[in-house]
Amino acid sequence: MLNIDDKPIKLQIWDTAGQESFRSITRSYYRGAAGALLVYDITRRDTFDHLATWLEDARKHSNSSTIIILIGNKSDLEAKRAVAKEEGEAFARDNGLFFIETSAKTASNVEEAFYKTAENIYEKIQNGSIDLTNDASETQSLLYNK
Repeated sequence: MLNIDDKPIKLQIWDTAGQESFRSITRSYYRGAAGALLVYDITRRDTFDHLATWLEDARKHSNSSTIIILIGNKSDLEAKRAVAKEEGEAFARDNGLFFIETSAKTASNVEEAFYKTAENIYEKIQNGSIDLTNDASETQSLLYNK
């Protein structure tokens, strides 16, 4: 639960760890989702190289108002970095995504990533891009409590 403009925002997070075995299930999660977090490991180039495929899936199976955030995780392992921060920034910029690097281990920027997601979702609710009255959008209803 996060507060945006004194309104409680409830985020429901599904973690598939980017595994191919979850890919068909993941597609169903995109339907009705107000947001998606694409996370790669800055110490593993292969996780970054798969981003285009995951982004394509997210855009193909979600609606046009879904917020997609790109997160480079494990920023605490700078010495093992395999993906430059500038590469993540460029991918995000080229694809119209918000970008942030985090460390789940040290909690660096983790709260900020979720807050930014919730803030963007709230903004789209306020401007009418996300319609909470749509019964087909069960996930969106779970993501935001009036």
